[in-house]
Amino acid sequence: MQPSSKATLSGKQLAALTLGAVGIVYGDIGTSPLYALKEVFAHGHVPLSPGNIYGILSLIFWTLMVIVSLKYVMLILRADNNGEGGLIAMLALASTAVKDKPVLRSRLLAVGIFGTAIFFGDGVITPAVSVLSAVEGMEVAAPGLERFVVPITLIVLTGLFMVQKHGTGGIGKFFGPITALWFVVLAILGLQHILENPAVLAALSPHHALMFVIEHPHMAFIALGSVILCATGAEALYADMGHFGKAPIRLAWFSLVLPSLTLNYFGQGAMLLQHPENVKNPFFEMAPQWALYPLVALATCATVIASQALISAAFSVTKQVIQLGYLPRLRILHTSVNETGQIYVPFVNWTLYGCIVMAVIFFGSSSKLAAAYGITVTIDMLITTVLTFFVIRFAWKLPMWLCLSATGVFFVIDLMFFGANVLKVVDGGWFPLLIGVVMFSLMMTWRDGRHLLSERLRSDAIDLHPFLEAVFSSPPLRVSGTAVFLSADAGATPNALLHNLKHNKVLHAQNLFVTVKAHEVPWIGLDDRLEVESLGNDCWQVMLHLGFKNEPDVPEALKLLKSHGVTIDDMETSYFLSRDIVIPTIGSGMAPWREKLFAGMHRNAAGAADFLSLPTNRVVELGSKVEI
Repeated sequence: MQPSSKATLSGKQLAALTLGAVGIVYGDIGTSPLYALKEVFAHGHVPLSPGNIYGILSLIFWTLMVIVSLKYVMLILRADNNGEGGLIAMLALASTAVKDKPVLRSRLLAVGIFGTAIFFGDGVITPAVSVLSAVEGMEVAAPGLERFVVPITLIVLTGLFMVQKHGTGGIGKFFGPITALWFVVLAILGLQHILENPAVLAALSPHHALMFVIEHPHMAFIALGSVILCATGAEALYADMGHFGKAPIRLAWFSLVLPSLTLNYFGQGAMLLQHPENVKNPFFEMAPQWALYPLVALATCATVIASQALISAAFSVTKQVIQLGYLPRLRILHTSVNETGQIYVPFVNWTLYGCIVMAVIFFGSSSKLAAAYGITVTIDMLITTVLTFFVIRFAWKLPMWLCLSATGVFFVIDLMFFGANVLKVVDGGWFPLLIGVVMFSLMMTWRDGRHLLSERLRSDAIDLHPFLEAVFSSPPLRVSGTAVFLSADAGATPNALLHNLKHNKVLHAQNLFVTVKAHEVPWIGLDDRLEVESLGNDCWQVMLHLGFKNEPDVPEALKLLKSHGVTIDDMETSYFLSRDIVIPTIGSGMAPWREKLFAGMHRNAAGAADFLSLPTNRVVELGSKVEI
């Protein structure tokens, strides 16, 4: 269901979108109570004492208020890119705002792409730590079941990744109600302990957080590395804005999610004040004995939904990055005939699964995985803050003092959380960082390699206009039908045309020279989709413009040519592609290992025909070797 505009959003639509936002947007942050408070006291860096409990609860509450409520819900949600959100959308806004500053734009693109690469590290850690922490509730219900925690976690995750190819359309409608029930249970669990010890509500005052930081600065700095776990999933608020709209996301946060999280965290704190021996797993210790097994089941469902939302986001981000030119084409399958956003990327699915299995087996517990968690979250938060500054300064044209004050405070806070998590790199933070660095290397190698390949092809290319003039000075045999020549460089003669004339010695009655150009905006409407230039002799140069969220369906887009006086019969149309084989050579290009890596990525990329939705029975591919 797509969000309606603010003026037309009815009460029923708002309720439906808000419930959907609860299920998709807040699944990750909603499962943080399973491990966030536990991790603060888990390693002995912060002794369990009444004063420290009050200080940590106050830090958690004000982290939710400042980072989530103020930064994301109130500020970042305003920075929409044609209604879309997320790091890619923010990057597109920032890079467009500074397009007259090429050096700065290049650096911002690198920073944004690094943030996107780090997201894949987060995509590995989140399902692993969330599902593990839920299944670990069995240890509280029956300590003898401890040895089954990892196997059951792997079974749950295996089942989750196996059903991805079937899509989430059938079960997605249950996500909102189940997650809403989860938040209600969070609130009830916390409220009963708060009622037994209402004095814990004093921690709502920032005084306790400030005194904790002033009296124990070193301890407080270390604690921040675990406190930030309460805000994991905050990026999802912005990333899913295009699916639900600002109003439902804000309503869900302030009416249900924030109150439930606050009650649960303070309930855990109230219990620890009376029963400090429950610190090993305070979330499940809050529940009465009879409710433990149902709670473990509900927690597992909630973490699976949170993981599903992140897996779906990984598919979506991958597709966007491919269309921006930072990853090779991958096989993308649509799992719904109605919703174009519901996609399945097999390579990403099973690569994520393999990395998650390694993480679960290697780390073995949610506590050890939590040490690896915060670093990716804080890096993306920092990058979002930096990009926001350039958006509000150069796109919104706000005064410098206002831009610095609006983002400077958040930058300092994000930097403190990041610094605290740097301390945990050795303890596990290296794992998602390694994934992020590998992804960043692949993305930058693909971008640079494509640039080298394009330059080489351009240097050897023949200009299309004079070539056609020469051809039609002594025209070859014309055959019926339409030939569509796909070319990466508008104005250059496609190699496929040269090969067709050389080997077949014919030219079709109609010839379209089509270049697909991706833009740094989410959507490009049908009115702006095509640029058409007549080349004479029933030949046309066509520029097809796509946003990074548009569907790259060339045959469908070419139907728009009818308004330009060009009629195409689908059954009489052939699509000609040039399939280049890249040969790495020693020279002035990239480092040899990067050239070999690019050649391998290029060789294994999915076919352009599938990516551009070309009919397989009407595609002709002609190849050539290109040295870079």
